Amino acid sequence: MNSPKKDGDDDVPVKDPVKYGELVILGYNGCLPSGDRGRRKSRFALYRRAKANGVKPSAVHILNTPQDSKAVHSRGQHSISFTLSRNQTVVVEYCHDNNTDMFQIGRSTESPIDFVVTDTSGGGKEGEDPSIAPSTISRFACRVVCERNPPYTARIYAAGFDSSKNIFLGEKATKWKNPDGHMDGLTTNGVLVMHPEGFPEEPKQGLWREISVCGDVYALRETRSGPSRGKLAEGESSALRDGSLVDLCGATLLWRTGEGLMRAPTLRHLEALRQELNASRPQCPVGLSTLAFPSLPRSHSLEERQPWVYLTCGHVHGRHDWGQRSEGEEEPGEGEGSTARRECPLCRSVGPYVPLWLGCEPAVYVDAGAPTHAFVPCGHVCSEKTARYWAETPLPHGTHAFRPVCPFCSTALSSPGWTRLIFQGPID
Repeated sequence: MNSPKKDGDDDVPVKDPVKYGELVILGYNGCLPSGDRGRRKSRFALYRRAKANGVKPSAVHILNTPQDSKAVHSRGQHSISFTLSRNQTVVVEYCHDNNTDMFQIGRSTESPIDFVVTDTSGGGKEGEDPSIAPSTISRFACRVVCERNPPYTARIYAAGFDSSKNIFLGEKATKWKNPDGHMDGLTTNGVLVMHPEGFPEEPKQGLWREISVCGDVYALRETRSGPSRGKLAEGESSALRDGSLVDLCGATLLWRTGEGLMRAPTLRHLEALRQELNASRPQCPVGLSTLAFPSLPRSHSLEERQPWVYLTCGHVHGRHDWGQRSEGEEEPGEGEGSTARRECPLCRSVGPYVPLWLGCEPAVYVDAGAPTHAFVPCGHVCSEKTARYWAETPLPHGTHAFRPVCPFCSTALSSPGWTRLIFQGPID
């Protein structure tokens, strides 16, 4: 839920507010490593505001001098500026819209941003120090506009309004005039969206598309920041569906509708599955000790009874030193920093040996099934249907590549990306 704000703010949730949905950053397993604080968190709930703050296009101005531009911007209206040349700028003014609420997402911590998002690195860590690794996420990356009345449709648009209520597309930005005369454009690294069909019951991946500043849908550019836009995707919409993915070039967000969240598993349900699994008293075949998954709030640090798995075969053990390969037996490519390869004492298969972690972010589950499968190579555990879905869902990576990742930690998955877990029951 949005943090309570001071008197005068228009987005304080009223009693039993309408929940439009939630945006969840993939890769954090329920919480940022440094903790969720204020507008910087791993998930953001969008509620109907006490007072509408949406805007819609109104007047269009063609400006030929800096003085003209200053006169228009001094009105204090929201606007989008398209710089065509040094001497000509098209400014589209926006006026208040009583029927919509607007929420803005980006890297900036300035007040217009409702949800602060930083780069997600593989392994569920927040991005590096920006001075070392510059962010590829825009300061004002995108905006989501929700209809205040049923069916509460949420639409996504590239770019967000800055502190002066402006979106500025300079001379070098990709922009154009549409056949109907209105201007449009793309942001530098783009906002990509994928709408799945049938999510979550029978989910099937859709095509990745790019969203324009005005909310039109286009095929992808040749490269992420290429100068030429893709072809208009006729008949496709920027309206978000349950399970839609939004990629900001550095972080990928999952959209869950309010209705979808009501049908999704809850943390309480995941905790019940954990307790049920622990109650079956899985054993380590080597140490003959009983294994147990730690409680969800503590599931970020290794514990003595933590289950481990041989990823090649799926046999679950406790932590032990059996089956370590000598240095002379290392295979090519097993350099420093690679996952240690071990021989399973039950089936003699050789491969990575890693601890198992329960997936704690309910929003990424596509069903409420038992935790029977683990992602490879990270070891995050979830239901079979959830593991299969995410292993078959490529996310944007770099300038033009795609790859599936673990939704709990953003580690790139190998092929097939998951393994079925084989637990040994108690002997007695």
